[in-house]
Amino acid sequence: MILAGGTVVDIPTYAANNFVLTPAQLEEAITPRTKVLLIGYPCNPTGAVMNREELSAIAHVAERHDLIVISDEIYDRLVYDDHEHVMFAALPGMAERTIHLGGMSKDYAMTGWRIGYAAGPAELLGAMRRIHQYLIMSAPTGGQAAALRALTDPDAESAVQEMVTSYGERRRFLVDGLNEIGLDCFEPKGAFYAFPSVGRTGMDEYEFAEKLLNEERVAVIPGSGFGAGGEGHVRCAYPVEMPKLEIALERMYRFLRRYGV
Repeated sequence: MILAGGTVVDIPTYAANNFVLTPAQLEEAITPRTKVLLIGYPCNPTGAVMNREELSAIAHVAERHDLIVISDEIYDRLVYDDHEHVMFAALPGMAERTIHLGGMSKDYAMTGWRIGYAAGPAELLGAMRRIHQYLIMSAPTGGQAAALRALTDPDAESAVQEMVTSYGERRRFLVDGLNEIGLDCFEPKGAFYAFPSVGRTGMDEYEFAEKLLNEERVAVIPGSGFGAGGEGHVRCAYPVEMPKLEIALERMYRFLRRYGV
């Protein structure tokens, strides 16, 4: 957007509203110069998922203001319990105004292989291609072969299902554990992050992250690095082995007791 001369306007989302974008927030941010809406659900860093009703309300606003919607759905298969992922472009009237972004990094554990894709109206993708072809030659050959195998091999599909089940178990363990030790944590429905509040500690997110790293060797990411809505929160990733999550929670518990939480 900046490359095209646009101005980025951030719209914070908050735990009190399950970190979802509301039509009222969007309407307030729109001006006569607004052209594009960029959204990303399931969400990094919160793990929030927007349901069909919530996304449909956003779609109505986009249609009313004739906005192009760029929908980043890189975590589309990583949703848990009875929640579902809704593809924005599949909503009524949205295919002709939506650029869908996806890739192999998260759904197929191919982070670092740099295989992604965009799907949307031909005229929009054609404009993207004019820039893309002078910045990047092509996706790496090995990554393309791996992506093809991931999309066509039944064994790969079984592995994805096992991964999602395992992530769901780790999600439940980490979120419950964070709440039990004194860090109020929003219930993430997708992706692979927990986003607890550190408000009870009396520290801001940067002080908390730095002290936790130095004193207990546990790494978390300050939430405000992702936008204003992340103030007072930290991001915890759970795609690691369960024993490591157990150790991390034990160290965080010790850290919180040290500071009187």
